[in-house]
Amino acid sequence: MGLIGSFFGIIGFVFGIPIGLFLGFLLFIYFEPSDVKDPIVRPLYELDSNTLYDLLPEIPLWVKSPDYDRVDWLNKFVQDMWPYLDKAICYTIRHMTAPIFAEYIGKFQIKSIEFETLTLGTLPPTIHGIKVYDSKETELIIEPVIRWAGNPNITLVLKLLSLRFPVQLVDLQIFAAPRVTLKPLVPSFPCFASTVVSLLEKPHIDFGLKLMGGDIMAIPGLYRFVQETIKREVGRLYLWPQILEIPILDNSMLSMKKPVGILHVKVIRAVKLLKMDFLGTSDPYVKLSLTGERLPAKKTAVKMKNLNPEWNEEFKLIVKDPESQVLELHVYDWDKVGAHDKLGMQLIPLRLLSPHEAKEFSLDLVKNINPNDPQNKKRRGKIFVELTFKPFIEDDRFSGPLDGYVKKESMRGKAQDDVVSNGPGVLLVTVRGAEDVEGKNHNNPYALVLFRGEQKKTKMIRKTRDPCWNEEFQFMLEEAPIKERIHIEVITKRTGFSFRHKETLGYVDINLTDVVYNGRINEKYSLIDSKNGVIHIEIQWSTI
Repeated sequence: MGLIGSFFGIIGFVFGIPIGLFLGFLLFIYFEPSDVKDPIVRPLYELDSNTLYDLLPEIPLWVKSPDYDRVDWLNKFVQDMWPYLDKAICYTIRHMTAPIFAEYIGKFQIKSIEFETLTLGTLPPTIHGIKVYDSKETELIIEPVIRWAGNPNITLVLKLLSLRFPVQLVDLQIFAAPRVTLKPLVPSFPCFASTVVSLLEKPHIDFGLKLMGGDIMAIPGLYRFVQETIKREVGRLYLWPQILEIPILDNSMLSMKKPVGILHVKVIRAVKLLKMDFLGTSDPYVKLSLTGERLPAKKTAVKMKNLNPEWNEEFKLIVKDPESQVLELHVYDWDKVGAHDKLGMQLIPLRLLSPHEAKEFSLDLVKNINPNDPQNKKRRGKIFVELTFKPFIEDDRFSGPLDGYVKKESMRGKAQDDVVSNGPGVLLVTVRGAEDVEGKNHNNPYALVLFRGEQKKTKMIRKTRDPCWNEEFQFMLEEAPIKERIHIEVITKRTGFSFRHKETLGYVDINLTDVVYNGRINEKYSLIDSKNGVIHIEIQWSTI
């Protein structure tokens, strides 16, 4: 009997402890304490110092830091939109996860994976504060602090063989501080081309996970392991300087592309043009321009009474997209009175050109670009042109998005000719805007740009002290503008009759040496002869 008793004792010890732990675990999961009391709400002045210290992490950042703004209006907007955002986000999640789930069906005896329920609940995220950076670039940088203690009901059903395993995600909490950059800002809705998101610190993510009704996150050690794994993987993918870029607009829709080269056009001659004058002749000239540009078209000289004119004139046009832009050639008959008669036209896509290789074209003139127009079958003569595309020299002088520009390494001990080419190029001047410009009699400001005797001006904006122009001007130069200055002046102009028709609001002279050696500057300058006026100028120099 002693041997049998000892045997049963050992069996009871071996099986009793695991069974007892398992039963205790089930009781811990399924039975919640019944003595939970409602929290007591007390004003802050009644709390002791230790309690207040524990509450500090929950105080919004707009209370603790003046850099963050309070955005109750945005939280109210998100709250009102949340039922619709919930459906839209869940719809997107279903469509994004469907191909991922389809890859596992048929493997590991998996019959199907699908969402049984998918809703983000009734509690929207809350923005505890938002910081907006004042960047000189064409971008908007914001840093919201987002906290979401939601009540989602997400149940994923996994069918394995003949068994059904429901996995439910509940009590989701996310605390994150992302940096959101909208860039570049463009004049096409929604006014930015892409969204760049990165995390400034590892996010806090907490949730419950129920498998077949039991909270598996209550297993000792599993909760901490899941938390650390999620933080590590999310940080590895999106923690700054890692980014997530979401394109918003197609590249073909962007209208703020920077120049990439210069198109050299030589208008050689034309033959057998139409007779438009009373005496059986014409006075032809050619207008040429690139599509996608708002600049005035270039013009050749007028050849009087000539149906076979020879011009041999050369022009330079700035190219921003050689793959999509087209050279437009229009031949007109000049008239002293009235509109000029159109003799014909032609188009030359720039994608037909090879860099640095001159190519001559002999083109039949047509009335318009409609191939089905019977008028295009009429002979209108030919035009001969020669095109050469010269792209700019690429360099690595530009810096990241937050810095206006970063100078090259110290040039001490180096010859200037070794640092930058003194050859031809393009000076691109962008007048962004001005601040605190005020006239004595009126405030209708515009900017005047003067360089090498050439004058360009922005549009006039009425009744404002903070005009925003965002207009660019191009100067094609045969050599780098070393030791030269560009003069930019802000002027206000009265729209009606007045003895004080114009008034200067301030000016600035910018030395272009830094532009040549650094490739680009982007700065705000205090206006001379202005009390508080500031002007924002971006200048870029590109060489061929």
